[in-house]
Amino acid sequence: MAETTPEATNLQLCPGEPYPLGATWDGEGVNFALFSENAQKVELCLFDEQRRETRIRLRECEAFVWHGYIPGLRPGQRYGFRVHGPYEPDQGLRFNPNVVLLDPYAKALDGLEDPARGLFAYRTGDPQEDHAKLEEDVLGVPLAVVNDPRFDWSGDRPPNVPLHQTVLYEVHVKGLTMLHPDVPGELRGTYAGLAHPAMLAYLQELGVTAIELMPVHAHLDDSFLVAKGLTNYWGYSTLNFFAPELRYSAAFRKGDAPGAIREFKEMVKALHGAGLEVILDVVYNHTAEGNHMGPTLSFKGIDNPTYYRLVPDDARHYFDYTGTGNTLNVRHPQTLQLIMDSLRYWVQEMHVDGFRFDLASTLARGLHEVDQLSGFFTIIHQDPVLNQVKMIAEPWDVGEGGYQVGNFPVKWAEWNGIYRDAIRAFWKGDGGLAGDLGYRLTGSSDLYKDDGRKPSASINFITAHDGFTLRDTVSYNDKHNEANGENNQDGHNDNKSWNCGAEGPTDDAEVNALRARQQRNLLATLLLSQGTPMLCGGDEVGRTQAGNNNAYCQDNEISWYDWAGKDERLLAFTRRLIALRREHPALHRQKFFSGRPIRGTEISDIMWFRHDGEVMTDEDWANPQTQSLAMFLAGNGLKETDRQGRPLQDDHLLLVLSASPQPLDFQLPQVADCQAWELLVDTSNDEASETCGCGTHTFLPPRSLKLFRCRIP
Repeated sequence: MAETTPEATNLQLCPGEPYPLGATWDGEGVNFALFSENAQKVELCLFDEQRRETRIRLRECEAFVWHGYIPGLRPGQRYGFRVHGPYEPDQGLRFNPNVVLLDPYAKALDGLEDPARGLFAYRTGDPQEDHAKLEEDVLGVPLAVVNDPRFDWSGDRPPNVPLHQTVLYEVHVKGLTMLHPDVPGELRGTYAGLAHPAMLAYLQELGVTAIELMPVHAHLDDSFLVAKGLTNYWGYSTLNFFAPELRYSAAFRKGDAPGAIREFKEMVKALHGAGLEVILDVVYNHTAEGNHMGPTLSFKGIDNPTYYRLVPDDARHYFDYTGTGNTLNVRHPQTLQLIMDSLRYWVQEMHVDGFRFDLASTLARGLHEVDQLSGFFTIIHQDPVLNQVKMIAEPWDVGEGGYQVGNFPVKWAEWNGIYRDAIRAFWKGDGGLAGDLGYRLTGSSDLYKDDGRKPSASINFITAHDGFTLRDTVSYNDKHNEANGENNQDGHNDNKSWNCGAEGPTDDAEVNALRARQQRNLLATLLLSQGTPMLCGGDEVGRTQAGNNNAYCQDNEISWYDWAGKDERLLAFTRRLIALRREHPALHRQKFFSGRPIRGTEISDIMWFRHDGEVMTDEDWANPQTQSLAMFLAGNGLKETDRQGRPLQDDHLLLVLSASPQPLDFQLPQVADCQAWELLVDTSNDEASETCGCGTHTFLPPRSLKLFRCRIP
């Protein structure tokens, strides 16, 4: 279609402003601004409800920002861009004005991608591959929609839970409620479903303080998955960093795509009202456009060298530190601005409380090394909005030197993969782990103490979306990913799991009893360790994925939470653990232990004991046969309250762990001013009750854990 002038369409094009980027409605019209350093011409494409197109050339360009203002346009206007310039893949330039491109700053989308309308800028299947520029219209990407940002946030109060008091709950928006019997059918799998009173009540009763949502940025269903009848269920294939994913919107199901923004805000407000923070899992390391053979949807066609890390002297190809085909070029100021603008938008406009950064090491890369002082971290540290919210890193990527657990800056927390591996291995029965276990139970001071951080910087987890569920960790030795259609070649092979004697479901009562105990051992260790615990959603009810440890493409019963089959006893056990953690300040200290006597007493803030009641020696810590120990945590005896006025019991605590396959007679230590030890948790018996005098013995069945308290006079 030829260029349309404003006069021909009764539209007045004014110069407008280069900032803010994207489409901004001011009550009287809309300002459009798009960055492209290498473009030769930019056309704004307006679409009506029948998707009839009007093209308007943006003639103003300031600091590489093409802009214009059109009076009279209102929220709901659909639009895209056609960007002109050289199509020279070998030079890293992939302009093709036949492709309608999505605004990187779009706040709302009008629908999902439509492969039938085209997603590629080259002739797929052509012998020249991506060198063969497509000369036909490509209209398959969703259109952007001008957004009305107004929303009634009155009464919204972010919970502002301190990190050391936080209990994270990682969930998938859709999977959490798709099978929930108390959520109305039309709301299941949506933001509105997550905000339903039944879900809010469940989360409050569970006791978690923050919901960590798997990606909710608009994403793409990869063509190779669609060809197999699968989808990108997890959503780690970002299309746009501002627009909420429509697949999780009840409003979208009713034909109101822009309503997804309002629905998301209502969800956040409802969760805040229930005392729950909202943390977003964000993917700023790559996009859905893939490698040189991938689709052209937005960034690639707007300014490929600006937004992506291209290989020097081979600009046709992309650096790939993510295993997905491309890596965002955070070294470019505009790409860094895009990420920062996106983060601030989700905090200021959508009221979220923090972020978990997928493959965060990628964002720190300078040339090839991971640089703690990269521009990305420096600018976040200085930003007055972002330095006040929770920042959590997944501290690794797939590139060389990408494993950076313990190396992120002050104010950052990290997924502690070392914690996960050590705790799994200990309960699996691996030897030689006593020393490592001591560090993990106490906040991983070897990783975080010397860089100005606190124990809460360690995000402790046993399981996450990526890998086995808790139930599968104790039910499978090997992954079973056949449903993914990759001949079981995908997913991790080193899971540090143990099936307890039978692979998968079994009728063996002894095996099932051991699995129940092992789930409790792992949950109790997680929730009684120093640091910030993250519970993988569904683990508390015994959720299984039938041994699939990479269910990224399973939008079905494999991934959805089975509420009808939930393990009620395990749920009650988990609730009790979370309540104990909240009630006892000794379980969520703000500082690392010193190991020195508390002033005026002979009691140290932490002490370690063997099964015979004697203090652990260096030989005990180094002994590969050591499979049991007791950790004493000193309380201060003060009767405190939490932020909600609930009483806190700061008593002495004793955590006794035995991964031995043999039963153990454990002598409880004698501590000054301690008359008796009262049992709080027994992973071998949910109903157990026991009071033991100091210096007496308690019986631990094979592979079990107990928690005692001693009330301080």
